[in-house]
Amino acid sequence: MTTDNTIYDVMVIGSGFAGMAAALFAANRGLNVVQAGSTGGIDFSTGFIDLMGVHPIEEGKRWMDPWACIDTAVKEMEGHPYGLLSKDEIAESITEFTAALSENGLDYVGYDDRNTCIMTPVGTVKRTYRVPKTAWKGVEALEKKAPTLIVDFFGLKGFSGNQLVEVRKKDWPDLRCARLEFPGARGELYPEHMAWQLADASNREKLAEALASHIGDAEYIGFPAVLGLNDPLSVIAHLEELTGKQVFEIPTMPPSISGPRLRGAFDRCLPAKGIRTLSQKMVGAVTVGDDYMEFSVGKGAGACMVKAKAVILASGRFFGKGLKGQRDKVVEPLFDIPIRQPEGRDGWHEQQFFDASGHPVNLAGIEVDAKLRPLNKEGEPVHETLFAAGAILANHDWMRQKCGAGLAIATAYKAVKSLKG
Repeated sequence: MTTDNTIYDVMVIGSGFAGMAAALFAANRGLNVVQAGSTGGIDFSTGFIDLMGVHPIEEGKRWMDPWACIDTAVKEMEGHPYGLLSKDEIAESITEFTAALSENGLDYVGYDDRNTCIMTPVGTVKRTYRVPKTAWKGVEALEKKAPTLIVDFFGLKGFSGNQLVEVRKKDWPDLRCARLEFPGARGELYPEHMAWQLADASNREKLAEALASHIGDAEYIGFPAVLGLNDPLSVIAHLEELTGKQVFEIPTMPPSISGPRLRGAFDRCLPAKGIRTLSQKMVGAVTVGDDYMEFSVGKGAGACMVKAKAVILASGRFFGKGLKGQRDKVVEPLFDIPIRQPEGRDGWHEQQFFDASGHPVNLAGIEVDAKLRPLNKEGEPVHETLFAAGAILANHDWMRQKCGAGLAIATAYKAVKSLKG
């Protein structure tokens, strides 16, 4: 095991949306940052940045105005994390986060005052706040119900043009689909491999040739999100030139190419800002000292010890191993922070798996003060320089409320702001 004698200003634990955002925001403010974490939710993302779209959960009420949805949820849900942030803080966090992505080749677009309606891989319509620019013309096509062709490929799982058309045909009669052979490929296809293949202009030309007889009167052409890995806008621009039509992407079912694109943008962005990234390494233990905390990171030959004056805990929920379920309770494994949760395992779930209100365990997590410092059993901060952000926070259901990425980014912003004092 190696020891890094640098005492960093902040250790960010987690590599999902909250972890990436916290590392970015801290570095932007001149802090010396180290980040550790294994695969996070960002790797399985659709690429959409949700701010807030559903409340109350049990009614499934969907909102076009995310700010009104946030205000209502904060009033009606005790301790919702959005209640610890101002509208300006939330908006500033999204702007700074997406600006960094744009600087690294991944542009995002959307409306400031309302959500955007966009098609999902199964043909339903989702309300979200920011979408990759590669998907934006699909938003236009949906709004106008313009003549549109959806393209899918033999051998590609998790995306069916026929399903999209069947789901949307009542309100979008000029939507149709075509299934093609992918240039130079046979058998089962994988989005990342397809994206690499389409980086080659000759394969895009072959695709356009195969597509030509299917275009007809279509004004827009929608593809599964496989149009290049590192520079998809250039791939789209070339396909638009070849076809003479407006081209857009629709995410495939996870794991899609949207996650690797986000991961790739941050892999370029964070080291360039001087952040030490310990990719795919989990924090195994922490020792709290008077002036800094010391962390054991990774296992085997690549294990190391890292020191930091402050910590932002953005380790997620069960998938990210920020929370662990034991036989009788949910625990936070690193700092043993108390978890707000139902009393007894019998209270974790409703009787019906698809209960409209979700399950009580979905609201479990860490409770924090106004500075996002985790609280102990007495309601006092566990440590003056320990902060938390993202899905690990209690009193929200990020999946059903459609607020996951937005809440992660905004609370990471507030945690860094509190750290800076």
